[in-house]
Amino acid sequence: MEIYSFRKDVGKKINQFSSDFIMSRVINTHKPAHVGCMYLETNGVIGFHQAVLPQLLIIINGKGYVRNENEDYFEVQEGDAVFWTKGEWHETKTETGLTAIVIESEELVPASFMTLIK
Repeated sequence: MEIYSFRKDVGKKINQFSSDFIMSRVINTHKPAHVGCMYLETNGVIGFHQAVLPQLLIIINGKGYVRNENEDYFEVQEGDAVFWTKGEWHETKTETGLTAIVIESEELVPASFMTLIK
């Protein structure tokens, strides 16, 4: 398990085409990718299971806890992205709720764009 940051402060200012915004790049894939949005309510959980494909969980709102095969949980919050390799056991839970985008693909290399924080 690796935890990355895509927070505003690690992004890059974009002003092409008269634009004015900050872009934090997340991922680029050349193979098919599945993208979804997960909504965990209070005391929500994504149960302990193996990743079918490499998986990136991008926390866009709220906070929670993640773990892999170890029983140690790590706190995650808005701006964090958690990466699990294919076959890696993992779980996500929250006491207060969280919303996350999940990307699954045979070809995910989050270190290409994001800063590793844990």
